[in-house]
Amino acid sequence: MASEEPSTTALHRENTLAIRKLELAVLAGPDAGARSVATGARVVIGTHASAELVLTDTTVSRFHCELEVGDGFVTVRDLGSKNGTRISGLVVVEARLEGTATLVLGHSEIEVRLGGTFTELPLSERESFGELIGRSPAMRAVYAQLERATAADATVLLLGETGTGKELAARAIHEQGARGGPYVVIDCGALPPGLIDAELYGYERGAFTGAHASRPGAFELASGGTVFLDEIGELPADLQPKLLRVLEAREVQRIGSERPVPVDVRIIAATNRDLRGEVNAGRFRADLFYRLAVLEIRLPPLREHVDDIPQLVDAFLEATEREGAPEAARLRDPAVRAELARHRWPGNVRELRNHVERALTAPIPDPGNAGTGWEPPPQLDIAEKLGLVREQWVRYVERRYIVEMLEKHHGNVSAAARAAGLDRAHFYRIMAACGLR
Repeated sequence: MASEEPSTTALHRENTLAIRKLELAVLAGPDAGARSVATGARVVIGTHASAELVLTDTTVSRFHCELEVGDGFVTVRDLGSKNGTRISGLVVVEARLEGTATLVLGHSEIEVRLGGTFTELPLSERESFGELIGRSPAMRAVYAQLERATAADATVLLLGETGTGKELAARAIHEQGARGGPYVVIDCGALPPGLIDAELYGYERGAFTGAHASRPGAFELASGGTVFLDEIGELPADLQPKLLRVLEAREVQRIGSERPVPVDVRIIAATNRDLRGEVNAGRFRADLFYRLAVLEIRLPPLREHVDDIPQLVDAFLEATEREGAPEAARLRDPAVRAELARHRWPGNVRELRNHVERALTAPIPDPGNAGTGWEPPPQLDIAEKLGLVREQWVRYVERRYIVEMLEKHHGNVSAAARAAGLDRAHFYRIMAACGLR
């Protein structure tokens, strides 16, 4: 499964990040002989035209698996494919590869190896972008992508876990871009399905019960500006074709009207869902994904840029105007910050911010327990959206349940999964989502 290879994958220079090129060779299957050299940190293999390695094998899903180049290794993730991703006869959800390995996708066998040459990814000179904060290479690479997005007028898809700053990135693109028009936000996960249509496209008087006057939708209201579609992965399947038509024709049709209205807007969408997996499952249209992902930007989870934690904590203390408080002094203790860096932070930067705010009003929980399954319950903040609050509590309950189930079965994952009524792969996915090993 692995062979001896040089361990260095990324070389960080002042304004670039050099990533080892990923070499892919199809050894068997309908596309045998095909080769590809990936020049980015992430590579998708599948039959969809937007994949970096496009296969014609009908047993391969549109977005089958994703490869991510790390520091001396490659992480392979199955994207909810129909026939699974196999390595050495084992079906894997996520695996770390070192050296050269062979993936089996349907009828195809693909050799994966890190090459001896590098691609240089640009890093921004900034240490912040809008309200996003962080001077790590991971964040500076994001800023470089955001800078390109502000200079263009293309549709942007922001990906990332909850709490990574997708909303802040969307607002920064709008505020620093060339468009000076309105900025309209539609949360596709917070609106009831029956209201999304009216909020997006508007309606005419008498179009339905209660429509006493005509009303423009988000696309008309944002004329000359930006529409931010948050949680686009929650958009019901029956409403996706209408959004696709807006992206293609740049016009909307109000409910109850037969006349289309031209719209001049930029669209930024965001989701914490794996949209490629949603496409494979038939819950999200492939053509809509393709139209949304003209510029695709991934916001990294906090565990991938823990070096930014001191800067983030200082910014949160400054925002609360409690920099001189005794509790703030403890948050600046190098030992406390070292413990903060060891925590997995499943809620990402938002969880860190809440931790700092709680620490200023109550004793700081012992961070030595962080990562062992212990964590305080989320704060019930009615200023947040219901979907986010629900997700925080579900994740908290899942984490506590999984930890206690593992403790009961002495760390035996198979036994814990059986007792929980889950298959082992599903149990592992929940563990990973909760930041547990």
